[in-house]
Amino acid sequence: MKIGNSVETPAVAGHGAAPARPAAGESAAAGRSAAAAETGGAAAGSVTVKLSSTATALLASNAEFDAQKVEAIRQAIADGTYRVNPEAIADKLIANARELLDRRSH
Repeated sequence: MKIGNSVETPAVAGHGAAPARPAAGESAAAGRSAAAAETGGAAAGSVTVKLSSTATALLASNAEFDAQKVEAIRQAIADGTYRVNPEAIADKLIANARELLDRRSH
């Protein structure tokens, strides 16, 4: 898993917009109706998400994962026996930082 923004960042509609509030004397239901009208009929609090081409490709690829390994990790976390390897995490963070710096220098 890579950390950082890729060249192609997914767009999220409505991100950062303040939720609609009813005007003075207006009911909360009326405020929700106004918000739905502003968002093209979507319910208040809903967000439209557009996946990047990379995410779409990953979903379409039906990439397999090791379900047994996932279950073993899940069980170890639940049992409190899962151990984090800080050296491996540090090494991967450093490698990722180097990769990002190399991309920016070219």
